Amino acid sequence: MNKNLSMFGMALLILTLITAIILGFMAGPTSPLTWILVAILIAIPFLHRKLSARSYLEWKDEYSVGIDSIDQQHRRLVNLINQLHTAVTYSTGEEFEREALDELVDYTRTHFTYEEGLMEQNGYPDFDAHKAQHNQMIEKVGEVLAEYEKDQDTAMNNALSYLSDWLINHINGTDKQYSSFLISHHYGGRYHGSNHFQCK
Repeated sequence: MNKNLSMFGMALLILTLITAIILGFMAGPTSPLTWILVAILIAIPFLHRKLSARSYLEWKDEYSVGIDSIDQQHRRLVNLINQLHTAVTYSTGEEFEREALDELVDYTRTHFTYEEGLMEQNGYPDFDAHKAQHNQMIEKVGEVLAEYEKDQDTAMNNALSYLSDWLINHINGTDKQYSSFLISHHYGGRYHGSNHFQCK
């Protein structure tokens, strides 16, 4: 509902500006106010794009855990979160929003299974605690999906905020701990390039 009101407000603003510009040109094209309104109308899409872009996640080299396969999966998760953000921001409809959320949840489960297999296979000592974090995250997403049935806008905004924060904090925290362990013990794989560990 809030999202629809926001889009309606933007459409109303643009329509008002266009009407004012047409009336201004009808009164005489030399009026500076008319040209100011034209400039504002032209600037709106650029400003909107710039403000929206701030909310998107951007992959940074500092997020790398030093294991190529895991970094690739983390990049994919960042892209899927951004895809969900696009679906929510641009009111693409309930079906596309739900598709984007489902794809993100499915891939997250796949990623967790891969990570947990790697840790278990290589005897990571904090495996149980790390797996518990994964389980907590999946439970939280389950709550969001249940909330989605009652209030789509709130659920999607909560999902975006939670998933973005969780992913970056998780990567920079416990993921870097287990990757350091794997790299330092040379378990289950081989080095790939400078300080990168390629899984078998």
